[in-house]
Amino acid sequence: MADPYIILNELAQELRPMPQGIEWFEGLPTEEQSNTLRLLSHFCIQARATAEDGPESIRRAGLRATHTPAVLITRGRIDQQLGKIASLTPHDEEQCSRPVDRTREGCLAERGGRTFPSDRLLVIE
Repeated sequence: MADPYIILNELAQELRPMPQGIEWFEGLPTEEQSNTLRLLSHFCIQARATAEDGPESIRRAGLRATHTPAVLITRGRIDQQLGKIASLTPHDEEQCSRPVDRTREGCLAERGGRTFPSDRLLVIE
């Protein structure tokens, strides 16, 4: 199985097209999808995502603002909201990874693509 650290990092850097990432995510077993969402939420927190990053990430992910993940990501403390998103049912998870990944991607872009040692990400340039 592909390493989710690498795949998520490639998606954030746009080295892998989002439709390919969605296909990969949907092909994971339910437990792995939940684990991947938790991992992705940790990456967002490490990238210093804020609730203000939410609307842009939702727009870039192509989601309606009324989807549960979109509503959660724009309200309250981002670390708490990302935890709630990672805990959603499998039906909702399909739409979760896109805004969360776009949030992380936006934060990385804001930092000039730099990661911190604690990010545990493979940066491919």
